[in-house]
Amino acid sequence: MNNKVITFGEIMLRLATPGYLRFTQTEEYTATFGGGEANVAVSLANYGIPVEFVTRLPENDIAKACVMDLRKFGVGTTHILFGGERMGIYFLETGAVARGSKVIYDRAHSAISEIGRGMVDWEKVFDGASWFHWTGITPALSQGAAEACLEAIQMARKMGLTVSCDLNYRKNLWKYGKKAAEVMPALVDGCDVILGNEEDAEKVFGIKPEGFDATATAGEVNAAEFESVCKQLKARFPRAQKIVITLRGSVNANHNTWGGVLYDGEKLYVSSRYDITHIVDRVGGGDAFMGGLIYGLLTYTGEDQRALEYAVAASCLKHTIYGDFNRVTVEEVEKLMQGDTSGRVAR
Repeated sequence: MNNKVITFGEIMLRLATPGYLRFTQTEEYTATFGGGEANVAVSLANYGIPVEFVTRLPENDIAKACVMDLRKFGVGTTHILFGGERMGIYFLETGAVARGSKVIYDRAHSAISEIGRGMVDWEKVFDGASWFHWTGITPALSQGAAEACLEAIQMARKMGLTVSCDLNYRKNLWKYGKKAAEVMPALVDGCDVILGNEEDAEKVFGIKPEGFDATATAGEVNAAEFESVCKQLKARFPRAQKIVITLRGSVNANHNTWGGVLYDGEKLYVSSRYDITHIVDRVGGGDAFMGGLIYGLLTYTGEDQRALEYAVAASCLKHTIYGDFNRVTVEEVEKLMQGDTSGRVAR
């Protein structure tokens, strides 16, 4: 079975304060790499799925280190374009208890933000692939990035690939004169699988569950409330075969509940709910979910409940791992799915 996946987007240098230090008190930063679509690619490579990550990077040693890092995980880098002046950076301050985490972006004029239609040979990229994944972060970067993304989606459709997207609304990124609501519908219209959370659906398409406030969950999120969101998204984007919503209940910065729902147009599947009491790093949690979902849908054909459970369990484990990438195996995820939450030493 051909299950090669292509992901497209920006990867950045991540500079994080050590531990729980604030930006105003740290004297050093821990350097790693991360970005939505690259995070998904790493997850899939860890699960043994052939995957290629497409982006544009400058020709310098930081970008070289980034490509080496991706290759270390088994992610294909053959179709990365080189050019432009700089790589995007994001700074992370990890929150604790009542103080939330903070992200500062420094990604203006990054190499990929200056990409445009016609720069990627998508027909060549998609040759031999069965799945294309993108997120709402890419079209938020620039008009050119949005056009390249649309071009990719159209070619993927033409070549018969499954297309998935994570809506991933980032209000701090839409700076080039277009709103998400203007750009995203044409892109999402070409998708077979749509992932989002309650805020993404509302901020981008004005779709929301009645009476729900994401800032006041107290750790409890009622899955049934989101059936209406799924049905509204399905009505808006009839091509989509599966609408998936992640459900995060926030007790505080270190303690979340985590689950998800999947709607196939007829039935709403509801996942197990995890109580994550000591979060190490929640950045990349949604990408870990998406990577798990793609793996589950490719591997557990026709078993939507199992695919959803795999995605939630994979993401639950990501909350225990520092950095953007989810460094877990299929065996570890399936062990958690089967109910082993003991955390006992394996020896």
